Formats: sequence, C-alpha cells, structure tokens
Amino acid sequence: MTDEFLWWRDGIIYQIYPRSFMDANDDGIGDLKGIISRLDYLENLGIDAIWLSPIFPSPDVDFGYDVANYKDIDPKFGTMADFSQLIEEAKRRKIHIILDLVLNHTSDQHPWFLESNKSKDNPYYDWYLWQDPKPNGDPPNNWQAIFGGSAWEYDPDLGQYYYHMFYKEQPDLNWRNPDIRQEMLDVFRFWLDKGVDGFRLDVFNAYFKDPEFKDNPPKFGIRAFDRQEHIHDVSQPEMMPLLKDIRDILDQYDQTYVVGETFLADTERTANYCGNDKLHAAFNFKFAENRWHPKRFLTSLTEWYQSLSVNAWPNNFLSNHDMTRTASRYCFGEDDRRAKVAAAMLLTVKGTPFMYYGEEIGMRDIPIRKKSDIKDPIGKTFWPLFKGRDGCRSPMQWNDEENAGFSIIEPWLPVHSNFNERNVESQTADPDSILNFVKNIIRIRKNEPALQRGDFNPAITDPGHLLAFTRTLGADKIIVILNFSSRELTYQLPDGDWVSLFDNQTTENKLLKINPYQVHILKLKD
Repeated sequence: MTDEFLWWRDGIIYQIYPRSFMDANDDGIGDLKGIISRLDYLENLGIDAIWLSPIFPSPDVDFGYDVANYKDIDPKFGTMADFSQLIEEAKRRKIHIILDLVLNHTSDQHPWFLESNKSKDNPYYDWYLWQDPKPNGDPPNNWQAIFGGSAWEYDPDLGQYYYHMFYKEQPDLNWRNPDIRQEMLDVFRFWLDKGVDGFRLDVFNAYFKDPEFKDNPPKFGIRAFDRQEHIHDVSQPEMMPLLKDIRDILDQYDQTYVVGETFLADTERTANYCGNDKLHAAFNFKFAENRWHPKRFLTSLTEWYQSLSVNAWPNNFLSNHDMTRTASRYCFGEDDRRAKVAAAMLLTVKGTPFMYYGEEIGMRDIPIRKKSDIKDPIGKTFWPLFKGRDGCRSPMQWNDEENAGFSIIEPWLPVHSNFNERNVESQTADPDSILNFVKNIIRIRKNEPALQRGDFNPAITDPGHLLAFTRTLGADKIIVILNFSSRELTYQLPDGDWVSLFDNQTTENKLLKINPYQVHILKLKD
C-alpha cells in the first residue's frame, strides 16, 4: 500500500443530487453552474471528490436514471461547456469528479430503443431483450419489475415483449450483444477524455441475465418482486470478464476509480466484485441499513473487511438518493447528537467515506403527507406503504432566505420547513453545530494518515453502548470511542500516554468519562 495520498482511498467523496444542490439559472432545478458556485464551500468542507447523480439527457421518468444520450449533458443542467468548466474549477481545488453511469438500461426515448422496436430486421433490434410470448400470450417468464408489475412489456407492433427491471420506460440493454458492449466501453473513454476521474455504476450486477430466461424460483415476500429468488435476472457470471475490460480502460488513465452499486447482493458477493482487475470498490448496503446500535455497526464492518480481498479497499456510506437520510433515521426531532456520532463513525472507520449532500448539516427528509405531493413515480405506485424517495432529495439548505437560498423561485421539491435554523450559513456561525463538528472530524482525518488507511481493530469486541476501535499505521495508533447512548459511560484507556485530538491535551486519567453521545479521538504519544 502506497504511503502517498490517494484521493479515492484516503479522501472523502461527496454525493450531489444535481437537481437539488444549487439553482443558478432560476428555474427551480439545480444545475452545473450552481455546483460551480458552491465549489469553495466544498473545498472548505474538506471533500476530495464529487459524485454527481446522472446529468445526461433524460425524459426524467426516473429523474435521470432513464438515459436518452450517454455522451451529452441534459440542458436542464447546462451545457458541455459548463461541464468542462466544472472539471476545470474542481481540479483547481483538487476536487475530483465521479459520474453516475446507468448502463443496465436506457430510456425508451433513447434513439437505440426507438430503432430497436421498429422491426426485427433493424440493426438495433438485438440491442434490447426481446422475447416471444408464451403460446397463451403471457410474458416469457415470471420475472418481476422492482418498481411493480411484470418485468415484461408487450409491443403489439413487434408482437413481442421487451424486458425492464425497473419502469417500462427503462428497457434493459442486451449486454451479450458485442455492439452494446463496445458502445458502452466507449462511454467510459469519452468521459475519461473529458477529464472525469471516476464512475459510479448503477446496478452494475444486473447487466447480464440468464441467456435462457429461466423462471426465478419462489420465496416468501410481501411484494411480488420480493417473492422470488433473483438468481436468473441478476449476478450472472459474465459480469466478471466485463469488469476486467472496464478496469483495463480506467487503468490507462492516472488515478481513476470505479465503484459499483451492487443490486440484490449480500456482503460476500459484493466483495467478490472488488479487486485489482475488477472494481476498485462496491457499495455494501448492510452497514447503512443498520438500526441504532454499535454492535450492529461493528458486526457489519467486520464482515465487510473480512470479505474483501487484500487487493480491495472498503468504502462506507449512511445516506444516498434512494434512502431515508441518516438524521431522519437515527435522530429525535431536531436533536443532532446521534447525527454527530454517526458522522464521526463514518469518517473514522476503515474505508472511503461517502457523504450525501446536506448530511454535514443534519438535513432531514421532507415529510410526504399525501399522495398528490409525490413526484417519484414509485411512491405513487406503492402509496401508502412506501412514499417514494422525494423525502431525501429536497433542496440543499444554504441560508434562511426564501427557498433556503437554493433558488429564487419555487423549487422542484419543497424545502424542509426547518431551513430557517438548519442551514449552512447559520451553522457556520455556530461553534456547536453539526457542520462545524463534521469539519473538525474531517480536519483530524486529513492530518492523520492512520485514520485514512490504517488497520482497524475493535477495542471492545462485544459493545454495549460504546463503539471503540483503533486505527493503526506503522507507529501511529489512534483510538476512537463513540457513545451511542444518552447515558454517561466510562471507558478504561489502554496503557500509554494518550492525547486528545480534539483539544490536544494529554489524558492523565485512564478511566475516561464519556458524556451522552460524546465522541473521543485520541492518539498514542511516541
């Protein structure tokens, strides 16, 4: 392992949902110029890379995850010139850009699909997954779409069904077609040549499906999709050689990175996709989905580290564009103490931390009270059991001005009603805010290589309410102690002279008093 700082391993990656970060052209939707205008904020925060959710042309059936052109910028976000400016301005601040690539499926408005369903003789016909109906006219097999209903949509003009894992407006591509494979590999080269440093691959392990389209076996579940063992529609063996092809392309460029969103995969399978000739990393959802208890987090971390090969590097996250925000899951009301503990954990355990925009100010999900308020189609489909993903996608809260400083007109989603108090400007001025807490932890992390790439060892193997662990790199040893409870606790420090990295004072009393939801980070003196 190199001792030189490596941005994707040692740094911090910040996910931006572009529609909701900053509106610069006053249309209520965030854009690239808006992101550029906030790069100084991101630099001051201390992040090293930005992951941008999709910015390609899209009809927005799934808000950008239905791509109509892989090699252009959606006009709602700006132009290719704006993107080039973003790359230039970000690099000037030593911030890297990661693009979200949705390569499992396209929009049904993509030119490829518009050609594909014209006729079986069309050169693009085999770019998608077309199958004949059963003799009785039923779909070819029992596969279900995760967003509801059958995964097969009938086209009366062709007299066949096409497959879609998600919405019917998102037909899946036929990755077994060599033309598709080549076209998609060219997408990587196109954006790397533009100056992009990395990619996040959306549901990458769903690219290939069983070539015989066999039925999935049944299992117990609530939704139809969950009542199947998904062994034929995801995680096919052909994915492995493709990962090597992708990695070979990235390795031709300096310090590039590719991370995958594994779909319907456990920790072991997720880890299997990572390594020298595979992905640099993949998202392990088990850590993010834990309930509030240190033992659960420690168990999922330990399983993650043990599953990864020596050539792979872990990453961790607690929030993203598809799940309830960290503070909404763990905090009570507007009390940020648990959010601070969660942030400290994310930034000090082993692995590259991914932060979701607004996580640093403890943003909460906006409430969804009635079906008519929902923008996310999946929320409309499954209401009221599932209210969709609008809650975690609300506009960034910059100040206490109208619309939280995001836009001068009404945003595409409502701003949370707490924006008058919970915003970047007010938290910057408050020394006790979660924003300044996060900045402090990031500063400590940046000054301590042991917190970036050091070994991880639990200091308490069976935690009650304390999560305690050490990070060790060479002679440097740091101990992190996190109180997950509302009670005052004590912790017996190991032998040695320990210095608090918060106040830089030697700890003389080895029996450390830990206040409710308090965080301690201490370093062993030489």
